Amino acid sequence: MRTRGAVIRQNPGELEVVELELDDPRQDEIQVKLVASGLCHSDSHHMTGDVPVGTYPFALGHEGAGIVTKAFPNSKGIEVGDHVVFTAIPSCGHCRWCASGMENLCDLKDGILRGPRWTDGSYRLHTPEGAPVGQMCGISTFVEHTTVSLNSVVKIDKDIPLDKACLVGCAVSTGWGSAVNLAAIQPGGTAIVIGVGGIGAAALQGAVNAGAANIIAVDPLPFKQENAKLFGATHAAGSVGEAAELASGLTSGYGADAAVVAVGVRDSSIVAQALRAVRKAGTVVVASVAPHAADEAPIPLSDLTLNQKHLVGSLFGGTNGNRDVNRLLDLYRAGKLNLDDMITRTYSLDEIQQGYHDLHAGKNLRGIVVFD
Repeated sequence: MRTRGAVIRQNPGELEVVELELDDPRQDEIQVKLVASGLCHSDSHHMTGDVPVGTYPFALGHEGAGIVTKAFPNSKGIEVGDHVVFTAIPSCGHCRWCASGMENLCDLKDGILRGPRWTDGSYRLHTPEGAPVGQMCGISTFVEHTTVSLNSVVKIDKDIPLDKACLVGCAVSTGWGSAVNLAAIQPGGTAIVIGVGGIGAAALQGAVNAGAANIIAVDPLPFKQENAKLFGATHAAGSVGEAAELASGLTSGYGADAAVVAVGVRDSSIVAQALRAVRKAGTVVVASVAPHAADEAPIPLSDLTLNQKHLVGSLFGGTNGNRDVNRLLDLYRAGKLNLDDMITRTYSLDEIQQGYHDLHAGKNLRGIVVFD
């Protein structure tokens, strides 16, 4: 079928909305009409060239939700008319990592930036002239309709607004999981969240859910510091150094129990600052993406070793999409997860590049594309 989507044609390059040809689904796939898609900073890394991809043109977008329009009988019981959230990381269910309860590390993730199906190397998207178009994470949520593997979707209840549910496909799972699963924040603890965008706002709420007594949000923008209070921040700071002083004062000089690095573009020095801000045996979780060329960080190794600190990477917050997407949406339904205030502005598909200009200007916590 003919559809429209936002692609980059080169590295670096800006998004361009173009017409595309979309394959019908195979036996292990479904076709989905997009309702909403979050504007995540990870897509921006592909536009700037910080993170290269395997196929150009490349249709971006990996945080979305929609309504199933075509489906064969399948093992997940997903039918036409069902509502689904896309998971940025697919899960096969049987590799070593899935079998160990670590779906976020599924072997399928190793191919999500190449562009074709991970089964046989064929493409679901093409230009009108027949040239292949790569799919980000195998899903490409910046398109009006998409065909995807069953490994990349989770069925959700129809009472959940899809423009809110889309956030759980990446930002909320990553931020909330970074605080709850990986930082393992404890009741009464002190946490620092560095960067108040989509992931940071979710990490703040994860810290609240985990029972932290002191939650310090760090962002240089007053707009984001103020909004951090909506998600449970008890204090706000403009720098990691200021947050470290606050944490020290709140803990009789010990320092924060944990810090989550959730800035849009990771500066390696921030990781070192975060390590200094946590106490002995404290944990720093790095949820931010850095340019692939940035392979070094000035980590204080003596502090890491002699104070038994923990430095942990975060992919999808250590969450399992098939379990946690609906668990998080249950928290939203119960009023314990604030998705509404995470959305600062909505855009049409044709306004998507403006959405990314606003993201870089620090105007949004999370912008989303809402499809007609």
